[in-house]
Amino acid sequence: MSAVTDYATRIRADNPGPMTLDGTNTWILRAPGAGRSVVVDPGPQLEDHLRAVLDAAGDVAVVLLTHKHPDHSEGAAWFANQAGCGVRAVDPAFRMPTDHAHGLAEGDVITADGLRVEVLPTPGHTMDSVCFWLPQDGSLLTGDTVLGRGTSVVAHPDGALGPYLDSLDRLRAFANSAAGVNRLLPGHGPVIEDPTDVLTFYITHRQDRLTQVRAAIAAGHTTPEAIVAHVYADVDPTLWPAATRSVHAQLDYLNR
Repeated sequence: MSAVTDYATRIRADNPGPMTLDGTNTWILRAPGAGRSVVVDPGPQLEDHLRAVLDAAGDVAVVLLTHKHPDHSEGAAWFANQAGCGVRAVDPAFRMPTDHAHGLAEGDVITADGLRVEVLPTPGHTMDSVCFWLPQDGSLLTGDTVLGRGTSVVAHPDGALGPYLDSLDRLRAFANSAAGVNRLLPGHGPVIEDPTDVLTFYITHRQDRLTQVRAAIAAGHTTPEAIVAHVYADVDPTLWPAATRSVHAQLDYLNR
């Protein structure tokens, strides 16, 4: 467990891997000196992890999900039942209860005992992806839209590259605004202390990959598998299945 800011504490799940880096970051948000908390992404169904979050979170007002992938959402229902709270998510399948009031949309504000959390929809990594803004300490929770190390996968059909690029543009503009974004708190990996530089890198990386895919197609590599072998030759082959889904998303974007 690590207190990252006065408002945000991280507990990392024991699920390391190529796609999860060191493991899923579960975030406990609480105003200084307050009793109630908000928990973001309880993580996978690992009882030791979920109980550690329960112990640290205390009185939980609500669970928020950045997106539906199991490494973030799988333990949400068990956790919410134990904590006696609801779950808010974009996808109705993950809400508890499943009514409209437990959704997440542009302009929504969640408050709890002096804490303020604002919702920023950022579709792309998945179409239900959102970020959470903590205006009181300048932290932006990014889920898998931006990772603490490397880059995020946008995998067809769950993700879509066009909306993802729009979301990155939105986040970079937000980071450059007078809002005062001091750091990004990602769903995996370390805290990002240089938000604008990292977001610029993400955008440039995506545009470079698109240029490489266009060149591969022009050279006669027409299937996703052939494009991956050409464009991702320097990437660990164990990641090629994810790269193939990413290329599907890039081809879908280029064909529109």
